[in-house]
Amino acid sequence: MIRVIFSTVFLFLISMPARAELPPLIPRKTLFGNPVKTSPEISPDDKYLSYLAPDEKNVLQVWVQTVGKDDARKVTADKKRGIRNHMWTHAPDILIYAQDNDGDENFHLYSVNLQSNKVQDLTPFPNVRAEPLEVNRDFPDELLATLNKEDPKLFDVYRINLTSGEMKLDTKNPGDVIGWHTDPKFKVRICSSLTPDGGAIIRARADDKSEWKSIIKWGQEDVDGSVVDFTADGKSIWLTTSEGRDTRSLVKRDLESGKETLIASDPGSDVGQVLVNPVTHEPEAVAFTREKRKWKTLNPKMAEQLAFLEKANPGDVSLVSFDRHWQTFVVAYGSDMHPTDFFLFQRPTKRETGIRQALTHLFSSRPELDKYTLAPMKPVTIKTRDGLEMICYLTVPVGIEPKNLPMILDVHGGPWGRDQWGLHPEHQWLANRGYAVLSVNYRGSAGFGKKFLHAGDKEWAGKMHDDLIDAVNWAIKEGIADPKQVAIYGGSYGGYAALVGATFTPDVFACAVDIVGPSNLVTLLKSIPPYWEPMKKIFVLRVGDPDKDKEFLESRSPLFKADRIKIPMLIAQGAKDPRVKQAEAEQIVAAIRKAGKPVEYILFEDEGHGFARPENRLKFYAAAESFLAKHLKGGRAEPAEKGEPTK
Repeated sequence: MIRVIFSTVFLFLISMPARAELPPLIPRKTLFGNPVKTSPEISPDDKYLSYLAPDEKNVLQVWVQTVGKDDARKVTADKKRGIRNHMWTHAPDILIYAQDNDGDENFHLYSVNLQSNKVQDLTPFPNVRAEPLEVNRDFPDELLATLNKEDPKLFDVYRINLTSGEMKLDTKNPGDVIGWHTDPKFKVRICSSLTPDGGAIIRARADDKSEWKSIIKWGQEDVDGSVVDFTADGKSIWLTTSEGRDTRSLVKRDLESGKETLIASDPGSDVGQVLVNPVTHEPEAVAFTREKRKWKTLNPKMAEQLAFLEKANPGDVSLVSFDRHWQTFVVAYGSDMHPTDFFLFQRPTKRETGIRQALTHLFSSRPELDKYTLAPMKPVTIKTRDGLEMICYLTVPVGIEPKNLPMILDVHGGPWGRDQWGLHPEHQWLANRGYAVLSVNYRGSAGFGKKFLHAGDKEWAGKMHDDLIDAVNWAIKEGIADPKQVAIYGGSYGGYAALVGATFTPDVFACAVDIVGPSNLVTLLKSIPPYWEPMKKIFVLRVGDPDKDKEFLESRSPLFKADRIKIPMLIAQGAKDPRVKQAEAEQIVAAIRKAGKPVEYILFEDEGHGFARPENRLKFYAAAESFLAKHLKGGRAEPAEKGEPTK
């Protein structure tokens, strides 16, 4: 009898469906530590491949190897912060990179000579910001760079000899220029400025001895247009503009007549990456992204080769680097459920008949991620209460029913940026911990046309926040989110949005995480870096005037509503942040504590606007993970490692 009962129970148990459960925890280091390798660049002569990878002390360095050989070697020796970007010049065996001091954004430009192993500071000036402008195939020993050396508010153009390091003033800023462009002869011939009324003006000159003449004037709505390149003869320019249409498009403009020819446009999204052939100076493909990236090709050869690349591997295709002959490319494949994969793509030469393309795998940026179960990122369109369409991205946990879940509203920064489809480490981290994650391209986000962008003007904590609440209500109505278990989380503007969520709509959210977010719009606008001064009019038009609109801006500032906070808060800040100063965090922390409300505050002494050092990133994510699991029911956390906070 006992045996029969046991058998019956056993049969009943094995016939039951498996209990839904989350997959194993993905370690924070796998998601947020340094990548194994990333940012590959092909040298102009296609002899070398460079990339970023950590050294034995886990500091990101530039590494170089001969194409086709396994001879990689480290060519930089940064001591602490890690190198985050680099580029090749046309000088034989010379590349450059930028580095600042603990996030202060006063970047210096350094050159690396692969033959002598010499690293040289090309811009050794304290409290000066240097940015590379352009290199040119026909002037291999020269680099054009912009520096605010004479006036912290203005950037002049300097010509730097890459061999000797000698630097000479090339073009003086007349007082309002925020952008420069060179022609195929490596002469600065185009400059762009903002006008007093918030529009933009493009000026051109025949040569470096001629006077600047206005060729284009845009109003406030079209200010985000830009010059892409000159044509090979220097008589026309390739330009992105929204003038006369809603979305920003690619046009060709004759400099003498002013005639514009439409090259590529999309009614639902602004023009994105433009692939310009460096030999012919002709654009060959243009990317548009509404939900996902789509390529519009401009010649049959590129159409055939992009089709080949799109079929070769799953994911979105990006061409991230190319040689001087437009024959060898570094190609990246991006996906929502796999780390970025990089390949070397070699096009057929003109002498070859047929299409004999070679695609060689280089590396995956985070191969360890492929050992874990990742969650798909789904584009969804959510309508605002006044009828605008927001392209949003939803990620739900794998292994459990996506119903009545704790949810994180992850708000992007900018705000004049956007969220995109792809591998989003925070989405994967949070979904793996048991949360639904929703990212929202609220009004004011870039990429969806000027009407959508400017619908956010002076709507910080207004309609821009209404959009976030509408997205939360959508998730609740769809049955995805538990209305009592929603957190708001974000960095920069997203951090501000988290503070707004806790102060303006304190009953909507269960907790909030603010990363380098401003708390007082008046003090934010009065403390912007000096080199943003020419762009101040943009902030005045889109946010408000800190002098004339002080009362309005204070009414949209979380600091003055801190007494309304009744949910737990986590605030993280970089002490060297030049954009959102340390005071922005500390004044709201003090106000919350004065009101007797709960707040956790983390200050990173050696960080700026965001957390570049992996040890700091991991410390923050450990604290955020513990905070969310504590205040949202259903979330889980990876145990803290040595040196990480436990609460």
